[in-house]
Amino acid sequence: MSKRQRPPGHRAALVAALLCVPSVLLLLLVELKWRPLLTLDGDIARTTHRWAVSDPDTTQTFRVLTDWVWDPWTMRALCAVACGWLALRGAWWLALWLAGTCAVGSAVQQSLKAAVDRPRPVWPDPVDSANYAAFPSGHAMTAAVVCGLLLWLLRRYDVRPAVWRAALVLAVVSVVGVGLTRIWLGVHWPSDVLGGWLLGAVTVALAVATYAYWPGRRGADLTASGAPR
Repeated sequence: MSKRQRPPGHRAALVAALLCVPSVLLLLLVELKWRPLLTLDGDIARTTHRWAVSDPDTTQTFRVLTDWVWDPWTMRALCAVACGWLALRGAWWLALWLAGTCAVGSAVQQSLKAAVDRPRPVWPDPVDSANYAAFPSGHAMTAAVVCGLLLWLLRRYDVRPAVWRAALVLAVVSVVGVGLTRIWLGVHWPSDVLGGWLLGAVTVALAVATYAYWPGRRGADLTASGAPR
């Protein structure tokens, strides 16, 4: 099949399929408590925890970032703002699709936490605390989903190159940064964060692939660019 004949969403579906492989593999290794993974997790976690205890200023900065700037509710609020902006432009179906994708991502995240029920790291001198099970990291997955979707939207609306570059940098810093803060603060194992990143990326890729078949796609496309894509 030639490139012109490929169905809409083909590339996103391919990316989703490729990302599913490491995502499922990591989930199985965590569930089976594969010792090399647990050992690596423990070594990294103990090292970063020593750094966190010995550097309270950096630790406090990371707590502010993870609890306020990159908190999942902050990310959801950002998504809500984007949905409102789309609705004001008349792209109701696109706003609904965006909100629905974020809701599905949250549901998948919470379901996996309950199913895997992985304990969080426990320290005699903790620098932070967190609730619920460890895998996957909700902060990492939510940031990946929201930032990924917003970048996709910016591409669809053909923003200026300078705006796109700034948004890309902010998204990368946010997704990577929130994962690192969770490890530094000792509330997640490194593989929890990796799992959140992978599952977030899978969610975005699947959402983009399914958007090709979304009932309101044509109207949303017309709103975005003035002509269907």
